[in-house]
Amino acid sequence: MRGESGNSQKTGIPRLGRVPILDVFPVVGGGGWPAKAVAGETIDVSATVFREGHEMLGAAVVLRTPDGEKLPGVRMSDTGEGLDRWTARVTPTEPGTWAFRVEAWGDPVAHWLHDAEIKVPRGQDVDLVLAEGALLFARAADGVPSKDRATLDRLARHLADRTAPVAERMEAARDPDVAEALEHYPLRDLLTVTEWFPLVVHRQRALFGSWYEFFPRSEGASFDPMGRRGPMSGTLRTAMKRLPAIAEMGFDVVYLPPVHPVGTTNRKGPNNTLDAGPYDPGTPWAIGSPDGGHDAVHPDLGTLDDFDAFVEYANGQGLEVALDLALQCSPDHPWVTEHPEWFTTRADGTIAYAENPPKKYQDVYPLNFDNDPEGLAAEVRRIVHHWIDHGVRIFRVDNPHTKPVPFWELLLADVHATHPDVLFLAEAFTRPAMMHTLAKIGFHQSYTYFTWKNSADELREYMSELAGPAAAYMRPNLFTNTPDILHEYLQHGGRPAFVIRAVLAALLSPTWGVYSGYELCENIPVRPGSEEYRDSEKYQYRPRDWDTADTLAPLITRLNTLRNTHPALQQLRNLRFHTIDQPEFLAFSKRHAGDVVLVIVNLNPHQAREATVHLDLPALGLPDDPDHSFTVTDQLDGAAYTWRRSNYVRLDPHVQPAHILTFGE
Repeated sequence: MRGESGNSQKTGIPRLGRVPILDVFPVVGGGGWPAKAVAGETIDVSATVFREGHEMLGAAVVLRTPDGEKLPGVRMSDTGEGLDRWTARVTPTEPGTWAFRVEAWGDPVAHWLHDAEIKVPRGQDVDLVLAEGALLFARAADGVPSKDRATLDRLARHLADRTAPVAERMEAARDPDVAEALEHYPLRDLLTVTEWFPLVVHRQRALFGSWYEFFPRSEGASFDPMGRRGPMSGTLRTAMKRLPAIAEMGFDVVYLPPVHPVGTTNRKGPNNTLDAGPYDPGTPWAIGSPDGGHDAVHPDLGTLDDFDAFVEYANGQGLEVALDLALQCSPDHPWVTEHPEWFTTRADGTIAYAENPPKKYQDVYPLNFDNDPEGLAAEVRRIVHHWIDHGVRIFRVDNPHTKPVPFWELLLADVHATHPDVLFLAEAFTRPAMMHTLAKIGFHQSYTYFTWKNSADELREYMSELAGPAAAYMRPNLFTNTPDILHEYLQHGGRPAFVIRAVLAALLSPTWGVYSGYELCENIPVRPGSEEYRDSEKYQYRPRDWDTADTLAPLITRLNTLRNTHPALQQLRNLRFHTIDQPEFLAFSKRHAGDVVLVIVNLNPHQAREATVHLDLPALGLPDDPDHSFTVTDQLDGAAYTWRRSNYVRLDPHVQPAHILTFGE
């Protein structure tokens, strides 16, 4: 090995090393932000590596652990596409701040062997070629530990032995022991290294999990049929009774909308009307009253002790609690009088309420982050740490795109420094630049446009982006619905539409979620053309009868069971699409560590469709042979099939709109 070289930024000095290394991936913002992974996740590292002439190259990826230890390099291979693109797969093993770099070098041994394999059989310069090989392997042995040094020294002497047959000397150069020694201790000329690029590794829940959203106030809510009293809110204690059923469906995370006191000024009534009655509970996102603000629990729900009990009981059921972090206030929030500088004052002296013309939110005051950024940031930090102290390790952040990006970058870095296990989900349904930037600066997960992607072409294009380049920093959480979003596909597709969207969300992404009522196929909008629910739970209590015969709970349980038992479904970057000749079908697969799942879905919720699917067999880990046959088993109905590269399928959405196929079972 000769001296290292690298890139330089000094004027008049070449910016490239002796062996150019360009376009390293995954690198986010030129290395200004870390790429992301979770412990045990395998990621692809790639770079463009080349040099002048025809000399052969070697390249490797080196990981540096959070403790600063440099791990042995993982050899990269040329993709063979003629683009000088090299790639390797690496797997960080524990959470923490890692780093990686790419190393490249001239490989004189590979170059000698290539030339020798051509020249020696032709009798060209045989003695000279073998003499050069002897010198080369003697040099390769220098500094190598004793066992491998002996192997390389022995080869060097054998190549130099002119009394031995030429064929025997060449055969010795192909000895597997020699190849193994050079694999561990390659001879690297003109070694060139990149800078270290940051890689943050989170706990597995940052990538893989199943979310269930519900309103605690609806669980246990009661109504007096005689009308002698108004409706009464459920509590955190009554909501605990719902947790075993959620856990039994296989969910990992239970997400709660804000549990804080709700203001009364300009309180919204049913269906977002302006005439709230004395018993209407208002929206939980109108936070704050004389009972407290963002660090308090609504008295109707209970106390902080009740919240602690809820978290403890959820944890005992195998559920993490995600809490909504909504940085906005009702007009009754204590901040309005204590910190009026944290709001925007209009020309008439009133505080501006939230608007998205023509929509008006008279019951909510947005915060102004420019008047006192330090003071407001300190208060939000206090609130986050307050809930961390009460057992919350996941925050679903409401509308983060309406707050300054630098504010989030500082807050997330601060929390990560003391509580690296705490995760943040960005609920930002907005323009791509903002969504992607929020992911880059530290949000662990992101809501996506999945709800509005319903055709096969839309799903292929969007999921290829999310599972491709964007996966270096953005982890999608595919929610089927939310309290704000009831897509027309669900409104008009009936029960089959709910089945189809659950299959897609649960299997396309390692993280998915549903808002309660999904398993009951609730699909009535407030009006035609609206995505708002009629009698929305945002504005009133919605106790439900969960013991209905046609609930989707068994399907959801099956999907989550498959996700928990198939490692392939716990990954994002392994998503591959397959060709199918029916535009309303989607075919995709996931493969990881020998586990393969193949999914075929009829996206038409109304009619049966037929198609021929043409499989990418190598993507499934199978020989690229059209006549190769294999057995697949449908995990929805237990049927087994013998398949080949091309296969006929027929799916009826009213019977079973999808095949979820595993191999060799």
